[in-house]
Amino acid sequence: MKTIAALLLSFGLPLCAATFNVRELGATGDGKNFDTAAIQKALDACRASGGTVEFPAGTYLSQPLKIYSKTTFQLDANSTLFASTNQIDFMKTPGDWLAKGASFIPFISGKDLQDVTFTGSGVIDGNGFVWWPEAEKARQKKSGYTLPRPNLIVIERSKNLRFENLTLQNSPKFHLVPTDCNDVVISNVTFLAPERAANTDAMDPSGHRYLITKCKVDVGDDNIAIKAGKKGADGTFQSEDFTITDCTFLHGHGLSIGSETVGGVRNITVRNCTFENTENGIRIKSDTRRGGIVENIFCDNITMKNVNPAITLTCVYQGTSAGDKKPGAAPTNSPSDGNIPIFHHIRIKNLTATCPKAAGLILGLPESCIENVILENVNITAAKPFSITHAKRVKLENVSVTVPKGEPFKLENAEVTGLK
Repeated sequence: MKTIAALLLSFGLPLCAATFNVRELGATGDGKNFDTAAIQKALDACRASGGTVEFPAGTYLSQPLKIYSKTTFQLDANSTLFASTNQIDFMKTPGDWLAKGASFIPFISGKDLQDVTFTGSGVIDGNGFVWWPEAEKARQKKSGYTLPRPNLIVIERSKNLRFENLTLQNSPKFHLVPTDCNDVVISNVTFLAPERAANTDAMDPSGHRYLITKCKVDVGDDNIAIKAGKKGADGTFQSEDFTITDCTFLHGHGLSIGSETVGGVRNITVRNCTFENTENGIRIKSDTRRGGIVENIFCDNITMKNVNPAITLTCVYQGTSAGDKKPGAAPTNSPSDGNIPIFHHIRIKNLTATCPKAAGLILGLPESCIENVILENVNITAAKPFSITHAKRVKLENVSVTVPKGEPFKLENAEVTGLK
């Protein structure tokens, strides 16, 4: 029997906020046939007055989808939404997906939205296994290269977004990309991808007023990468006022700011988070092509196990972070280009870490030293020392770095107080 909402939709009558069950609109949920038309029909029904698009238990297969304002995307228990395994379905211009210049649309996307929620205890799966082998081949040929592929969920220029209780997994590239979004909550979301799946960042957010809490992240690239790739005309910061709490980071490349920081990042708080088996822990990364201001960063009560290294603050990104294959390169442009990284007022306290290789890295530039860094109650056991280069006003308070032999800190053009 059809719901009242489905009947109204079938007769073309106006709708109030209602629930649209994708099964009642024609989805089979068998995981074999495309349910794109039924799902998009439900999403379109929410365009005028909003509503809930419900996925009952089942396995749904779909091509790319568009979401609109005032929509709740609800995946019930034992429901999984799979992305198509046909690469052409995601191409902006159909053709050879490996050809130079190929570009792609996300699996789920929306622009200029408000009041959107993704919820339920179900799963959204990007079927990334059909994309990752070629991406890895490309990365092996050219270190640091990202083969173009679709992201799983991209929401742009939107406000009042909520992502809760879901599992997002196996994205071809990045999993969740809220770009220039304000007032966003990401709560109790699990992100999963194989450890070696190239460029499978869990979250790449930008914008203002984020709460990211109680998430479990186990992916092949950045666990979180706060972005700021666009310089605002009015001098405002592209990304600010983030709170990240009570998250668990397993495999992945750590909690990052950057590498794009041109638009500026400030007022980031990270508390009560656990890292295990990650490349990098807390990391701020940029370079002279994508640099900008990063300021007012505060991390507290952080536990790390088998993390390499625990802390990375670098203005020379490629070649200096864990996993990079190229040696650190000299800056590629001059200060007059206006993209020199400027990192200052960073405080990390109550951090305990074990590192199989280096303890940490602070690497500024001769013309832009990293300044005003406080490490407080930090205890790191590592195979290699903590390196600090081109830095001013670095203050150590009750800091212990234990290495098998030699000095625990390696300094070059560094102004550091509190060394034991």
